[in-house]
Order: sequence, then structure tokens, then C-alpha cells
Amino acid sequence: MTESVSLTVTGMKCGGCETNVTGKLQAIDGVLSVKASSKDNEVNVEFDAEKTSLDVITDAITEAGFSVETS
Repeated sequence: MTESVSLTVTGMKCGGCETNVTGKLQAIDGVLSVKASSKDNEVNVEFDAEKTSLDVITDAITEAGFSVETS
């Protein structure tokens, strides 16, 4: 089952931060697409809920050094 989530992510300041978050999330089995925007402090993720979960996604962002709020 495919799910989409929009997360508010604080701490992203530049394209390098976007690349860092995108890379961490794309490495998770079940993540289908990622769009990170430091300008909007937002990360949009489409994922297969049978392979991964929102908790795994938010943990990966936190481990990359950023703060996450679910909306």
C-alpha cells in the first residue's frame, strides 16, 4: 500500500542538506520518492507502507541531524 506524507523538517539550510536527507531516505527499502525543500522546510515522501513506516522515515531524518514534525 503506497502512502504519501509531507513532513516539516527544520535545520535544512541549503541544497547539500536536501541531498543529505534525500540520500538517507532513498536508502530505505520501500521509499519510492523523496522531494526535499530547504526553502520550504519540507520533505515529501512516497513509500510502501508494507516495507517501511513513518517512524523509520522520521528516524532517518533525525539521524541525519534535522528535526521533524509530522503534519
